[in-house]
Amino acid sequence: MFNGKVLMITGGTGSFGNAVLRRFLDSGISEIRILSRDEKKQDEMRKRYENHKIKFYIGDVRDYGSIKDAFHCVDYVFHAAALKQVPSCEFFPMEAVKTNVVGSDNVMSACVVSGVKRAVFLSTDKAAYPINAMGMSKALMEKNVVARSRSVDPKTGPVFCITRYGNVMASRGSVIPLFSEQIDLGRPITITDPNMTRFLMTLDDAVDLVVYAFLNGNAGDLFIQKAPASTIADLADAVMEYKGKNTDKRVIGTRHGEKLFETLVTREEMSRATDHGDYYRIAPDGRDLNYDKYFSEGDSRIESVEEYTSHNTKRLDVKGVVELLRKLGGLGEQC
Repeated sequence: MFNGKVLMITGGTGSFGNAVLRRFLDSGISEIRILSRDEKKQDEMRKRYENHKIKFYIGDVRDYGSIKDAFHCVDYVFHAAALKQVPSCEFFPMEAVKTNVVGSDNVMSACVVSGVKRAVFLSTDKAAYPINAMGMSKALMEKNVVARSRSVDPKTGPVFCITRYGNVMASRGSVIPLFSEQIDLGRPITITDPNMTRFLMTLDDAVDLVVYAFLNGNAGDLFIQKAPASTIADLADAVMEYKGKNTDKRVIGTRHGEKLFETLVTREEMSRATDHGDYYRIAPDGRDLNYDKYFSEGDSRIESVEEYTSHNTKRLDVKGVVELLRKLGGLGEQC
């Protein structure tokens, strides 16, 4: 599918972008374009890889004019450019809207104009039952991807689909590198709530989901990879055991915008999800502007299912988390 093709990665200098880049460099793909607004990170990537397949483009997804030409002759797109930090988006919600909602819409417009075949959009578990601005902006992005999918010619237009992730272990800004640094400095590990649970995925798992979506996605599909979870307390103990060092743990309380557990698939989505082994595939909501379905008709299937959360997925103990950490090959931020 990818032999001789051109792949565009927006936000390609981040953790996801680097992971996707490394996976596709080993394929028969002819060119990988990295689109981002950070020239320093692009220069670091250029020196790190020194690969003729990689081409760099400076542009901001918020500004359609700055990105449209970069999509010329592109076959596939992975859209990872986003504002992802919960506190930043809480203080500057309109900035999250500009990047996560308007920016992704600009990418879709560029895909349509340039004749892109398929585009996969990166989302987050925080988009399911969102309580913070980052999750809300990603949820609206998902809705817009589905809406744009309806308006594209199914015979000639791009196939837009979505991948939704839980926490990616050791990705930039995640908690594992923080715990590791606190342990090395002899400081207490700061824990929000010992019973808080989070999904655990490796970057390789995340890229597997991208590839699966490229190969199997239909217009408007949402893909989720099944993932184990652990409590924050067990995760902290696992990092200490992995490093062979001990320090105190300090409970600081749940921060603004955080949940006790995360949801990857809502109950409403589970009612129309199909099980694909390691993945769930959620077809788009096919309702049209028939208002009976909103006002006078219901769906009894919703009451018979439950959402897929970090509380009811497979729970790893400390030993299980340690085994997963060993797969990472290091606890520092994975670029």
